[in-house]
Amino acid sequence: MTSAPTSSADKHSPDVGAWHDAPTARWWSPLADGRIECDLCPRRCRLHPGQRGFCFVRAREGDRMVLTTYGRSSGFAIDPVEKKPLSHFYPGTAVLSFGTAGCNLNCRFCQNWDISKSREWDRLAAAASPEAIAAAARSSGCDSVAFTYNDPVIFAEYAIDTAHACHERGLQAIAVTAGYITDEARPEFFAPMDAANIDLKGFSEDFYWKVTGAHLRSVLDTIVWVHEHTDTWLELTTLLIPGYNDSSDEIARMSRWILDELGPDVPLHFSAFHPDFKMLDVAPTPPATLRAARATALDIGLHFVYTGNVHDPEGETTTCHACGAVLIERDWYSILAYRITKEGRCPSCGTSVPGRFADVVGDWGRHSIPIHIS
Repeated sequence: MTSAPTSSADKHSPDVGAWHDAPTARWWSPLADGRIECDLCPRRCRLHPGQRGFCFVRAREGDRMVLTTYGRSSGFAIDPVEKKPLSHFYPGTAVLSFGTAGCNLNCRFCQNWDISKSREWDRLAAAASPEAIAAAARSSGCDSVAFTYNDPVIFAEYAIDTAHACHERGLQAIAVTAGYITDEARPEFFAPMDAANIDLKGFSEDFYWKVTGAHLRSVLDTIVWVHEHTDTWLELTTLLIPGYNDSSDEIARMSRWILDELGPDVPLHFSAFHPDFKMLDVAPTPPATLRAARATALDIGLHFVYTGNVHDPEGETTTCHACGAVLIERDWYSILAYRITKEGRCPSCGTSVPGRFADVVGDWGRHSIPIHIS
């Protein structure tokens, strides 16, 4: 198997001297040959002075590794929490979403490639400290802050500090991530995260390597670890790409793995692909494919399976797995009806509903609003 490139020379970078004020990163170690190794993600990039890692944002400055995007964002927006997607985490509430630049995967279908593959540093907004982000979220009426758009693993220090600032103001922190992170970095990264949606991009090593440039095993290990060793509320998302990861066999194998390793109550979202980045020649996902995948996962025994990126009210609805009663009725990201009791139970049969729920459902609706933080 051919190895993916593990570092990027500074020919695409701003003046290396500009890194002098960047904060020293965590999760790296010196090597005997003079290089330093990044211990944050499974790529374990080994860098000479002036080189960037595969993600483009972690770099070597002198004898240390720095995070070049700390305090810099590619933009902020207030979204419904269902857009992350999270269907069992304070439904209907508003979340302040933001990302930076770069990524440690190389997905050919990336829906946010203009951010994840950005090499134009002037596209990043002015500095926004963790405290400023948390304060803006609170003053805007948000209940949570989400690290999204690009993968927060690569800006872990910034995300962790922002999560702590959120907690000081009574806000929740959400990670939307591909889960491509090392064993040693997982505990510190996920400890302050109240919820995570992890992208399980497919269920074959061949797909992962050829289409994302990563390895499936590391992602599966992260998913199991988060489920078993943290209090982080976990949901999963799979973007179904026609002809690549949407076969009934692959969906069945993935669903059985989730059932066996995580149990029936971890929500699973099947989302529709649209042509983008390096896969413009692939057709959009037919809604029927999403409905069939959802039916397969439910038949195998998963309790909460959703569809996304298409208008499918049935696939957006939360129902009681015990009696079939409708618990949350949605239209796109708007909540039309909410019937979960204050005790987090089905009102018809009393079965406990897994998730994090407030006494009063949120009423943010489906709209997204860009905001500026100074």
